[in-house]
Amino acid sequence: MEKVDITIIGAGVVGLAIAAELSQKFKNITVIEKHKTFGQETSSRNSEVIHSGIYYPEGSLKAALCVEGAEHLYEIYEQFSIPHKKTGKLIIASEQSEIKALEALLEKKKKNGVKDLVILQKNDVSKIEPNTLSLAALYSPNTGIIDSHSLMKFFSDSAADNGVLFAFNSEVNRIDKKNDGFVVWIKQEDYHFESNVVINCAGLYSDYIAGLSGIDIGENDYRLKFCKGSYFSYSKPSPVRMLIYPVPQEEIVGLGVHATLDLANRLRFGPDAEHVEVIDYKVDAGKKESFYKGASKIISGLDIDSFLPDMAGIRPKLQGPREKTRDFVIRDESGNGMPGFINLIGIESPGLTASPSIAKMVGGMITRLMN
Repeated sequence: MEKVDITIIGAGVVGLAIAAELSQKFKNITVIEKHKTFGQETSSRNSEVIHSGIYYPEGSLKAALCVEGAEHLYEIYEQFSIPHKKTGKLIIASEQSEIKALEALLEKKKKNGVKDLVILQKNDVSKIEPNTLSLAALYSPNTGIIDSHSLMKFFSDSAADNGVLFAFNSEVNRIDKKNDGFVVWIKQEDYHFESNVVINCAGLYSDYIAGLSGIDIGENDYRLKFCKGSYFSYSKPSPVRMLIYPVPQEEIVGLGVHATLDLANRLRFGPDAEHVEVIDYKVDAGKKESFYKGASKIISGLDIDSFLPDMAGIRPKLQGPREKTRDFVIRDESGNGMPGFINLIGIESPGLTASPSIAKMVGGMITRLMN
């Protein structure tokens, strides 16, 4: 039976970043992906925002890895000329009651190590974004946007150049534990191979892969809840130059209908947050009015007829509706009797921003396992 040292299941941005990181130190690495190429799910269906890390609970992996990851990403972009733009972001308080929330976010920023945030008053906001509707705003100059495909291609090419083998159109449907590792089975070819280490980066299906290994996902609270986020594009020229966000919802169910730009300066609104049972990427055109109303609370002069259904993505959340926000699960399952099996579950936002720092964290875990 063929044997490899490390198997990574899932070629989204996190799996690719881990492959690139590990390939600098280790050989005989295989990435298994059920789609025909990389990044076909959550990694390519998001706002493509480089987050600063202000929303996440103090001491959480989300906060620490986001702040560190943003710094790494800007270094990567500059060094390797990956398309990006540091646009800056305004979080708009459109009602008096929301100003305290801005002050709370600013305080959270200090605890999370986020740099250069400042609260601007109405007149100052009007000078830099005259088409916003604000009583005050939290300004984040280091927030930006990226071309997520180019980032994933960079990670993929870096890994391949270092000898990583990619197996696309390959769906894992069975994992058996052995004394010295695992046997991984591929559905399409009824093929199986041995691997000393398995890293579960399967995104929307990471709880399923964890279950295949024999881990009780109910007992370990690994069961994912799908949260759909739809987007509407704006067909007229953008009235804003930066990213414009409302004050976030309680427990970060979503960040509210916010305005983001792509690298061509095309304006999009979204995502909203809708828990669903089935993965479905269709955008409900009937949501146009609610998107327009949400966007009109933070930006003036919008035309409802210019809101067009765009795309949707699915967030792999560990918490359901009205439940307390959960942190990333990044765990060596030795405690579950599975040494060498590493789970990454619930990697939603800010997973894209955090991807290089997640990769470094997993790299440290693999180094300890291999030594």
